[in-house]
Parts: sequence; C-alpha cells; structure tokens
Amino acid sequence: MTASATLLILGADGDLTKRLLLPGLGTLLAVDDMDLEVIGSGLQERSDAEWRELVAAAFDAVPEGRRARLLESTRYVRADATDAGELARLLSACTAVPIVFFALPPAVTARVCLVLEHLERPAGMRLALEKPFGTDRESAHRLNELLTRIVPERQVYRIDHFLGRATVLNILGTRFANRLIEPVWNRRTIERVELVYDETLGLEGRAGYYDRAGALVDMVQSHLLAVLALVAMEPIDRVDEVVLRDAVADVLRETSVWGGDPVAASRRARYVAGEIEGRALPSYAHEPGVDPGRETETLAQVVVGVDTDRWRGVPFVLRSGKALGRSRKVARAVFRAAAPIEGLEGRPRSDWIELDLSSGEVEIGLTMNGGGDPFALEQTTLIANQVPGALLPYGEVLKGILNDDPTLSVRGDVAEECWRIVDPVLAAWREGRVPLEEYPAGSAGPSGWAGLPERRLDEPGERDRDRDRASASALEHGAR
Repeated sequence: MTASATLLILGADGDLTKRLLLPGLGTLLAVDDMDLEVIGSGLQERSDAEWRELVAAAFDAVPEGRRARLLESTRYVRADATDAGELARLLSACTAVPIVFFALPPAVTARVCLVLEHLERPAGMRLALEKPFGTDRESAHRLNELLTRIVPERQVYRIDHFLGRATVLNILGTRFANRLIEPVWNRRTIERVELVYDETLGLEGRAGYYDRAGALVDMVQSHLLAVLALVAMEPIDRVDEVVLRDAVADVLRETSVWGGDPVAASRRARYVAGEIEGRALPSYAHEPGVDPGRETETLAQVVVGVDTDRWRGVPFVLRSGKALGRSRKVARAVFRAAAPIEGLEGRPRSDWIELDLSSGEVEIGLTMNGGGDPFALEQTTLIANQVPGALLPYGEVLKGILNDDPTLSVRGDVAEECWRIVDPVLAAWREGRVPLEEYPAGSAGPSGWAGLPERRLDEPGERDRDRDRASASALEHGAR
C-alpha cells in the first residue's frame, strides 16, 4: 500500500530521531515504496545539507532511485513548535497529509498540543506521540481529552516501540496458533508468569529523561504491561485495530497490584559503583545529570494479578533494571509441577516456556526420562529460533502510522489503565513506604528478592485455604 503523507518530525535535532526514528524509517522504505515527504524541525540551527546527510546515512539500504527522490524532497526547518505562528508555518510547509511526530519530552509535547488545538488543522492529520503518556492516570486522561479535541482518537498514535518488535508479536503466534499451548495457558496449569527486562547497560547519558522517570515508569508502566496484555489476553479470531486493542484493554482493566498491597507487592533499588564486563560504572547517584535527592530507582519489581477466570490467583512478576550482570529479556510461564510418580526416581520439576523478547527464541523446559537411567527424571531444554523481522521496531510502528492502521498503537483507555495499575506503587514509593535498596553494578540485584506476597486464592465455588508461595524470581524457582 502506498501512503501519500508528510512526516513532520518535531524535535528532529534530538537523539531519538538520529538513533531510532530515522533508522527505523529507513528499514521500512527499503522494502516499501511510499510516496513520502520528510520534514525535520527543531530549535537548533541546521542546514538542509546537514539534515540530508543525517537522513542519507539512515536511508543507506533504500534502493538508489527511491533514496534519491526522498533526499531531494526532505528538508529541515528551524522553529519553536510551542509558538502558534511557527507551528502554523510548519503545517503549511507540508505538501501532503501531515503526520506530526512528537520526538519531544512529554511536557513539551503537551504544550505543543495546547497550541495546535487552536490552529486550523489539515484534514486527515495524524499525531504520533512517544511515551510516557502523562505522569499519572489523571494527567493521562487530561492529555487524552486534549488530543481528541485536535483529531479523532483513531488518528492518535501513542507509540510503544515494543509493540513493533516482531519478537514480541511472536507471542500471539506462539499462543494462538498452537494447540499444544493454548489449552494449558491458564491458572490450572501455570503457577506464575515472569516478565523480565534486565539490561547490562547503565544510564548511558540519559539522565535528563531517566532520572525523572525511573525503571518503573520507563519500562514497567508501559512496555511490560503491554507484554502482559499479549500474554494474558483471551483468544482472538483476528488481529486488527479493534479486536486486538479491545483484548488488550480487557486484560488491563482486570489487572491490579497483587493483593491490593503496593508495599508488599513491589520493590525498588538503584545501582552503586561496580564493574560490568570489565567496564567500571560509577554509582547511579554520581552519574552526570542525576539528582540523588529524587531517589530514582534503576531496578523495579512489581507483582500484579489478573482477575479473570483464566488467571485468577496467578502472580505476574514484572521486573526491569539497569547495570545488571546479565542481560535477560524474557516472557516466561512456569507450569505447576506434576505429581510424583511411583517407580520413577526424582520429583517432577516445574516445566516452563520462555520467549526471548530480543531474539524471538522460544525455549521449553520439559521433564523427561533420563538418558542414562530410564527410571530417573531429568529436564531437557528444547529451543526454537526465530528469523529476525525485516523492519526495526520503529519501522514496524511507522508502517502502521503511514498506512493509517492504528493496530499497534496504544489506545487512550489503555494508556490510562496502565497508569491506574502503577499509581498505587508510585504513591507508596514517594511516601517512602518501600525502601530504596542498593546493588553493585554488574551484580544480579539486591539479595533476598525471591519471595512473593501472600494472598488467598479464590477458586470457583470454594476458597482455597492454602496460600500461594510462588517465587518471584526466575533465577531460583525456575532455574535452568
């Protein structure tokens, strides 16, 4: 499908445009011939030649004729988008339907939208916004009301580039296209689900944003809750902007902090000086641009529950951190162990299925008879590799925006639900009710992060008197 549009990038002089947006667009244009004009705008002075050089580097894989056409039309306009006159000038410079991409800090994006509300707006204009969408549920609701005064909800694209990852979308195929998996994907057979995004990278110069967000807002509030929705949603018969996004919203409406106790269900920590792969890292509090008084966490863990017949009583552990000794980015379901079998040596272990959110690799831990002794049980790991997607995550997201397909964008009600889920945790942390622990950079995190809070399980027709003591840590209970 050919799109006739102008991609107007506000904040084109920033790191996001250079590092993610333009390279992602380049992978899309390398495989899809779109009738597209790209205009960059920012506060910095930059010549058209300098801008074209940046675009050309990102479009290196685009076929030569198509690349030449794109470079000929692209240009850079210095402007302050919070000024009504300058914003109007930018919109008038668009020769096709404008897609306004806000590569700006959230507070600046909101100011631009307040100005845009009172301008004459081209028909069909679309808005593309980066997370976070607001700072809590109330502010997200106000932002949504503002956006829908500018354009209809369907023309608002709230971007979560996680939803553009082929590896994450592979959750849908793995779940719904396999009769081996879907029949056992429920609380009767699954003990717990772990969604982990641990990085070896430290702050990497992102203090301006990260020190105000922290691991909970940066990763858990948006990305990992999106992954949870794909893991926990009810079966769907098609993937489109209505059915998929309705299923996501249905799950998140039933999701809340485990046991309603944000103190018992959450933990936070930040790294102190250490070493990762031979590289020394300073304490987070001493990183350039960090305000130690904010007590920003670099590792967050929250346990939530999904109150549906499929998942009631199953803990979902969401964890993300920086400067850890091991990179681990997975969605992992741990199955309840089978009963012991008389005549077979060894108690059956908890089997598991794990999807790597970076590579798409799927691993299954399967209990079998031992190779040496057929009467002894052991666990074998089965591995299936995935061919990488042709597009970078931003390429996949931009494909939907340019083709006017919001399937992979975050709907307004979903953005608000994500804040509703984490708001009690944020409040408890601000009030100091959850201690800020520490861990050396390059370690596995603070010691003692293994237990889940207790909660009675409500089974249909009866109350289970046993308390669920499932482990929150894949490193212990479900270790390979």
